[in-house]
Amino acid sequence: MAKQTVAEQYVDILVRAGVRRMYGVVGDSLNPVVDAIRRNAAIDWIQVRHEETAAFAAGAEAQLTGSLAACAGSCGPGHVHLLNGLYDAHRSMAPVIALASHIPSSEIGTSYFQETHPERLFQECSDYCEMISNPQQMPRVLQTAVQHAIGRSGVSVVALPGDIAARPAPERAEEHALVTSRPTVRPGDAEIDRLARMVNEAERVTLFCGRGCAGAHDEVMAFAELVKAPVGHALRGKEWIQYDNPYDVGMSGLLGYGAAYEATHECDLLILLGTDFPYGAFLPDDVRTVQVDVRAEHLGRRSKLDLAVWGDVRETLGCLTPKVRPKSDRRFLDRMLKKHADALEGVVKAYTRRVDKHIPIHPEYVASVLDEEAADDAIFTVDTGMCNVWAARYLSPNGRRRMIGSFTHGSMANALPQAIGAQFLDRRRQVVSMSGDGGFTMLMGDFLTLVQYDLPVKVVLFNNSALSMVELEMLVSGLPAHGTGYHNPDFAQIARAAGAYGERVEKPKHLRTALRAALRHKGPALLDVVTDPNALSIPPKIKAEMVTGFALSASKMVLEGGVGRMVQMARSNLRNVPRP
Repeated sequence: MAKQTVAEQYVDILVRAGVRRMYGVVGDSLNPVVDAIRRNAAIDWIQVRHEETAAFAAGAEAQLTGSLAACAGSCGPGHVHLLNGLYDAHRSMAPVIALASHIPSSEIGTSYFQETHPERLFQECSDYCEMISNPQQMPRVLQTAVQHAIGRSGVSVVALPGDIAARPAPERAEEHALVTSRPTVRPGDAEIDRLARMVNEAERVTLFCGRGCAGAHDEVMAFAELVKAPVGHALRGKEWIQYDNPYDVGMSGLLGYGAAYEATHECDLLILLGTDFPYGAFLPDDVRTVQVDVRAEHLGRRSKLDLAVWGDVRETLGCLTPKVRPKSDRRFLDRMLKKHADALEGVVKAYTRRVDKHIPIHPEYVASVLDEEAADDAIFTVDTGMCNVWAARYLSPNGRRRMIGSFTHGSMANALPQAIGAQFLDRRRQVVSMSGDGGFTMLMGDFLTLVQYDLPVKVVLFNNSALSMVELEMLVSGLPAHGTGYHNPDFAQIARAAGAYGERVEKPKHLRTALRAALRHKGPALLDVVTDPNALSIPPKIKAEMVTGFALSASKMVLEGGVGRMVQMARSNLRNVPRP
């Protein structure tokens, strides 16, 4: 029986850890690993057109499942292309293991063709980054990398020279049981007791929720009812907390809407639940603040805390709720619900005014129709920029839909590659890429990956021939827009030439019919929607110091988008407000 190679052992360990696909682009230093995958029926090699796509796709798969995903790049330029997608995965807390194959081990340190130093290159975007320079390091280095990725919910990178990958694996190598799931984290009794006292002493409590509230929707709602607290959310908390939420007051931050800003500033106790909200300037500095997070290093790095609680949200609320006295005074909650509804009523007027006749098409209208027509369990991948605004304001979560994007790293071109990873998980589930023309064209080559694998991803392209978010930043800074315009082709024709379904929409009256046809199509489809480049948006509360590039100015004319079906939800929640 032939002896197992390092590459074969590498692949076997990934399979044991639950990896079912490795995304990448083949290359000479990767050949031993790719061939080992070819001969292993438990894992597939997914050939993409750009390694950045490979990393984004693996990151999306890991975000959606919580399980380990994998990608690979060949030596030098190949694995360098992984960097941006790995940064995104790492900052999104997605467990990804990346193989950075390397030049021949005997040539390392000689400025050999395509030489880089991957063990240095990936340090900042990983929890673990090491090179296997001797077969005797296997399988321990890879097992350690797997445990770091899963245990830390982040990226691990293993650099592996191609010649080492082809060598025989060591005999009687030690393999240990792999941990493939994370435990829950319960806070200490002292922190729970102190938090309970703070809640009991407070008159006005606000909850601000992030991605860490995943799986804790019922617990958050029960606690909000107990203490009569308005509930706001960050963008990454939207899919987990906005639905079935009678205490909803919207979102804070640069894409914010509604009364979340007021609720966080007018309370006397703010509880941050599972959010590493990056915009500290949107948080109050004169309100008692508690943060609950499963990652201890997140505690207090955005704002001054009166109490830091290390624990996951569900466990923390489970321990806290029995110790808290019910509150009967809901005047603060009702006032915030009223402010929220009034704020949404105000901005919705801009959306409803002749929107179905406006040419070029309002992007708000496109997002609203997509929200209505998409499946109840659709997965939306969202490009950075204005697509984030439309997704934040128009996509309606329901507990079954998912929405992912580069919400922490803020990379362009993420939506299409993430849709690839999402669709490979389940070909029967509807996956919609909300792509901007800037992001789409940056990695447009991987539209061909959809065709090659017949992945039924639906690309809804918001085509305004501009980098609109950048134009907005220039506008509010008093700068003329420059270097932001594109001369775009008819993307529908490109899609059809590639062998996919493609249709172009220039009039709003044709939008719904065209969208339905694209969503019904059994294979990959692209809907090129020509949208208004002047449809821009700023948050409802913003100060000059909140973020570089944004400023208050009465002379700046910025069109506000609407809020879609959220206004109906706000009106519904107002029914809970007692009438005098």
